[in-house]
Amino acid sequence: MACLTETIIHQAIQGDKAAFAKVYQHYRTPALKFSISLLKDKEEAENMVHDVFIKIWEKRALINPELNFSSYLFTCLRNMIFDYMKQMEKGQLLRQRYMERMERTTEDDQEELETRCILLHKAIDALSDKRKQILLLNIEGGKSYQEIAESLRISKNTVKNQLVKAKQLLRERVDLAN
Repeated sequence: MACLTETIIHQAIQGDKAAFAKVYQHYRTPALKFSISLLKDKEEAENMVHDVFIKIWEKRALINPELNFSSYLFTCLRNMIFDYMKQMEKGQLLRQRYMERMERTTEDDQEELETRCILLHKAIDALSDKRKQILLLNIEGGKSYQEIAESLRISKNTVKNQLVKAKQLLRERVDLAN
């Protein structure tokens, strides 16, 4: 990977969009390879690379141009990927706990389960129309992020973000009521 001149990086940090585009083009492929090596999912790796560059653009004023930009970029990317992996693990753990609870359900638990269902439906009804639509397409319709994005003509990241926020709100509302 040929070194990008410090001038271009400095211009990008100063807000020069053309210079930032050069930085993006220069680092995109190695960042993508790095992401794929950690995530083993090309589509999610591409999302991470886009997200990290958006974050860098938004926080460019905080970047020290005297430090190694490549190290900064890959450290940010690594941290973002690790955070994502932790969220995924937490989601899998929640699903596993849910399945274990469902297996242990007895007649006594049936009333609690019905109460939770009522709370869950109320929480879903309290979501914004768009967020509710995305959630229902995913859960009831079994649609993937990509399918939802295409049918609603929005980005896959928007679908992902809306689902994360919806599920977080549902968890909070159902847990607080108990």
